Amino acid sequence: MEAVDLKDELTCSICKSIFRDPVSLRCGHNFCRGCIDDLLGEQDSTRIYKCPHCYEIFSERPSPQGNVTLGSIAERLLSTNQERNEVEEVAIVCDYCFHSSVAAIKSCLLCEASLCENHLRVHSKAPEHILRNPTSSPEMEKCSIHNEIFKYYCTKDNECICVSCSLVGNHKGHEVELLPDAAYNMKTELKDIQENLAKMKIEAEDKLKILQDRKTKLPETAAKIKKRQTDIIQNLRNQLDLLQIQALSETSRQEEQASRSLSDKIHQLEKDRDDLSTEISNIKEVCDLTDPLTVLQEGASYFHKGDTKHEKSTDTDIRSVGNLAPTPTRTVVFGSRKTNAGSNFKLTTSAHYPDIRSVGNFDEGLICEMLHTTLSNIVMSINNDLYCHEATGLTLDAETASNNVSLSGDFKSASRTESSQNLYVHPKRFTTHPQVLSTMSFSDRRYWEVETNGTNYWMIGMCYPSMERNGPLSWLGANRKSWALKRENNRYSVSHGGKVVFLTTWSSANRIRIYLDYEAGRLSFYELGHPLKHLHTFKTTFTEPLHVVFYVWNQSWLRLRS
Repeated sequence: MEAVDLKDELTCSICKSIFRDPVSLRCGHNFCRGCIDDLLGEQDSTRIYKCPHCYEIFSERPSPQGNVTLGSIAERLLSTNQERNEVEEVAIVCDYCFHSSVAAIKSCLLCEASLCENHLRVHSKAPEHILRNPTSSPEMEKCSIHNEIFKYYCTKDNECICVSCSLVGNHKGHEVELLPDAAYNMKTELKDIQENLAKMKIEAEDKLKILQDRKTKLPETAAKIKKRQTDIIQNLRNQLDLLQIQALSETSRQEEQASRSLSDKIHQLEKDRDDLSTEISNIKEVCDLTDPLTVLQEGASYFHKGDTKHEKSTDTDIRSVGNLAPTPTRTVVFGSRKTNAGSNFKLTTSAHYPDIRSVGNFDEGLICEMLHTTLSNIVMSINNDLYCHEATGLTLDAETASNNVSLSGDFKSASRTESSQNLYVHPKRFTTHPQVLSTMSFSDRRYWEVETNGTNYWMIGMCYPSMERNGPLSWLGANRKSWALKRENNRYSVSHGGKVVFLTTWSSANRIRIYLDYEAGRLSFYELGHPLKHLHTFKTTFTEPLHVVFYVWNQSWLRLRS
């Protein structure tokens, strides 16, 4: 066994020194005889006897048994020069040995003096003469107002108090706990906090590794996107040179922005990890202390007075790192302490790191939209090269059409009919509004076109299959499960979740393109006129596959084009 390990095995967990006359409790843990006797004496008032190491509770006061073997080893270790030097460096001398410096083994809080082994034998044994491990400042364990030794802990004010403070002082009538019990409760809560901090540290490290790996792969991802864009643009005429520069510049800008954001968040997570390590280390040091008063004084710094909560912000939303939109941070409550009668320390924690799958990704949909707008009439010829595929074979689902929606024979057109068709009842059918869904749903990157007959009132959009089929929430765009583009009186508007936004673009063509980039969370609408007009883009995180939705009114009709 190495010297350091041997010293740890021979160290009393109460006084943190090499054993002097070591004894063992029934639980198997060893202590200095004087240290454990003093502690058991303090527990006599409550008749609750606990091992200060494992906190095992004994039904009656235990009788420590001497450990001769352990004592012999401890004496040999103390006899080495190194140990003597260490003892001399930290020793507190006896206040009554005037002719020589003799190390004290106890300090009397009442007398505010330290005593060696000889003077301790003749010192008063009265209960008011409370002995502690040697300390250079015994006055710190006494009430500055009443000059009495601290005995209780006020749970309302989170302060150590004396008997007079509890009976006639500022803490009269407050709920109090004995110092050992209060220290035990605080240790319990601090250990809970430590465990939660450790879990948060592990989660932070996992997220940090993901971000670091993503940052490492960022140049490779950017290179692949640049090559794909370059291949597209090189197939066009010389007049597209400017477009090539713009597209590559946009990608480089996103790469730079993503790299900056990732670096910032990685730095932030590294700091959070280090802060958590520091917190854990500090709490561990407090929990390793055995003196109840020191535990309470050091541990109280993690709490506010009263019922307020100790807060530390460590949870940062990183879903949009490397993207364009900023996101807020969240606050995590590490610990709080209730102060009502008989209460224990309580812990409330809330730690959760959001999904980071999109952190540091490229907004390639934005680049595709820029290409679409610039290319206008030739956009059809380059869509496949842009990794954007047409939704071929798309038809409308007759089982979802309301009674006043009529479908064409090829199930690609929908129109409004005033007379009810008395269609058979089906759970997927719309019953309140003249709407119909597509047979196919999408969760990838697709586009398709819709042709209108130029009437002034219709809506097109997309929705989840779980959208309501009857009632006010079954109207396209009136709920959180659908996104709509509406045209009325030659003016466009968009809606989602019941919120309507009017667009500044007026209608000038009868063909609409819908572009879906599911993974990027983008749903875009374009008017295919001259020139092509970008109408609106919804940005969200999709959670279900999306169906195309038609809403027809009066004499309007809508048709899917291939």
